[in-house]
Amino acid sequence: MRLRREHAPAPVRAVHLGLGGFHRAHQAWYTAADPEWGIAAYTFRSTALPRALGEQGGLYSLLVRGAAGPAVRTVASISRAHPGGDVERWLADLADPEVALVTLTVTEAAYRPSAPGEDSALARLVAGLRARFRRCAAPITLVPCDNVPANGDVLRTALRASIPASEAAFAAWAETGVSIASTVVDRITPATTAEDVRAARELTGVHDAVPVVTEPFAEWLIAGGFAAGRPRWERAGARFTGSVDEHQRRKLWLLNGAHTLLAYAGPARGRSSVREAVDDDVLAGLVESWWDTASRHLALPAAELAEYRERLRRRFAAPAIEHRLRQIAADGSQKIPARVLPVLRAERAAGRLPEAAVAVLAAWTAHLRTGEVRDARAAELVRLAASGARAPLAELDPELGADDELVAAIDAELGRFS
Repeated sequence: MRLRREHAPAPVRAVHLGLGGFHRAHQAWYTAADPEWGIAAYTFRSTALPRALGEQGGLYSLLVRGAAGPAVRTVASISRAHPGGDVERWLADLADPEVALVTLTVTEAAYRPSAPGEDSALARLVAGLRARFRRCAAPITLVPCDNVPANGDVLRTALRASIPASEAAFAAWAETGVSIASTVVDRITPATTAEDVRAARELTGVHDAVPVVTEPFAEWLIAGGFAAGRPRWERAGARFTGSVDEHQRRKLWLLNGAHTLLAYAGPARGRSSVREAVDDDVLAGLVESWWDTASRHLALPAAELAEYRERLRRRFAAPAIEHRLRQIAADGSQKIPARVLPVLRAERAAGRLPEAAVAVLAAWTAHLRTGEVRDARAAELVRLAASGARAPLAELDPELGADDELVAAIDAELGRFS
């Protein structure tokens, strides 16, 4: 028996761009706490996923793997799912005055201003907002849900740069009628496997072609106003605050930074998942060293940081979650500047050469030499890495690339991860 919807979906009041596992484990799961809000979800990457969700009426199984064993919940908040090519429906949804917000889970690269005629996520968002301005000019809120530091400010800057000067009225409305929240999002969501599909079917008795697997833990911190309303996300544990900046750095540096370290250093020691990697004393020691280093630059209480680190240890070592290092290793050129380099710059300014930061950059450089690189800049970076650490590092940060002591330390570590 196939998973199917028995009742009409909720009216669409939210639109999401970036339909995938994380959205379904996070924002869609939070939104399900308020049955009055339905989501129209769009993806650029797949036609199969929205088709499968459409055949199930937008329903999917969330398979939560925790210490007490797996549990499944059917999530019903996605009312419609669309491929990115459904441009007319996208424009109509954004222009609908009943739609109050747009959430986004896109890559860091998506915030770069689009070239004229480019069909990027940012260009698609601007086109949708333009359609709304022309039809009704009703207020709307954008909610970026990603690992970009100060994501609300970054999105605002990108939006301003993407509206031509010739569209002064549209630009003025975008300043006053488009609110942008800032967020911290967190929930480990490994890629779904065939075994996960079987497990969901055994637990529910129905077949779901596109279940999502995740951990019990979830976090969502949100700062900003919602001029046209929002779902009652707090019912599922979302927290609203005046600023997310320090907690964003905490999450980026401690959780995501450690993930990045393990993603590049782990394979050199025969490890393929986060759980396997933290079971290795050498890798676990590097993670602790990285946390010690990064914590020096976080303006949060020591007790809070200690509790957060202990929670990360438990999450990383959870036996039921297989978070593959290969999945985390993708797009390092976008991730490392946010997750590692701010801490490294602060350490170099203090005259220190942190062991773990050197290790992650050496491991990344070695990874670029493997030929198995998934990165928007792969061709360029693979070529540069052939001569050592300096050239690829300079592409991420010219000042660090010119730091002879740092580059020498990274090059000396390359053999350790090759």
